[in-house]
Amino acid sequence: MSGGEKVLASISGGKDSLAALITHIESGGQCDGAVYCRIMFDEETSAEYPEHEDFLFNKCFPTLEREYGIKTRVLQSDTTYIEQFYRRYQKGKNIGRIQGFPCSIVRGNWCTKLKTRPINAWKRETGKFTEIVGIAADEEKRKDRETVKGKILPLVECKITEAGAREICKKRGLYSPAYSKGRERLGCWFCHNQRIAELKRLFYDYPELWGKLEPLDRVSPMTFKPGRTLAYFAQRFSNEGYQMTLDSEGASP
Repeated sequence: MSGGEKVLASISGGKDSLAALITHIESGGQCDGAVYCRIMFDEETSAEYPEHEDFLFNKCFPTLEREYGIKTRVLQSDTTYIEQFYRRYQKGKNIGRIQGFPCSIVRGNWCTKLKTRPINAWKRETGKFTEIVGIAADEEKRKDRETVKGKILPLVECKITEAGAREICKKRGLYSPAYSKGRERLGCWFCHNQRIAELKRLFYDYPELWGKLEPLDRVSPMTFKPGRTLAYFAQRFSNEGYQMTLDSEGASP
């Protein structure tokens, strides 16, 4: 990198992004700060699982600043998932209709803009910098795609796998409690692309969050998953019962 260029980390609070940042710093690397993009379902409810939201603001960010001198800047879109859900088309054959649930077949996943827009605005404001990227050494496809100029992949450079990243975070008290009951990936609790196992977990373990989605299911012009409404899944999960192993659900429709 050129002299004086900033080195920044984009973190989610997940094991890979945090382990990459920690590995980079503990290996003597430069880091001038971290950035986290907070997505909101509505004005009061975060897209994160409640335990991960608490971990981020009460454990993760304070620890990074106290132990590593890294301050985390929190970005946030000026609009929420709910606001975009009810946004009406202004032109085209669907004029006047609400967007409803995201559907990649029709319009693309509009929900991704809740993250990409604030991040892109931040990048324009920040200018040129080198980014620390949280990709593990055993993520073959991702590491090949992300090994480019302007990015540092500490876990790949140090041959640290996803399992190794998990241990790094655990030893430093930075392993999110949201990784529970076999959960391997974190993400928005309302994501339409989540595995059926995670949707079932939402139904049983977070009834208050499921309840926030139910009214949307009744008015959305698009089903939550292709050909499947949330009402369908609610009935299915009720019939199956909670005792069915979550991991056995896989990604079946």
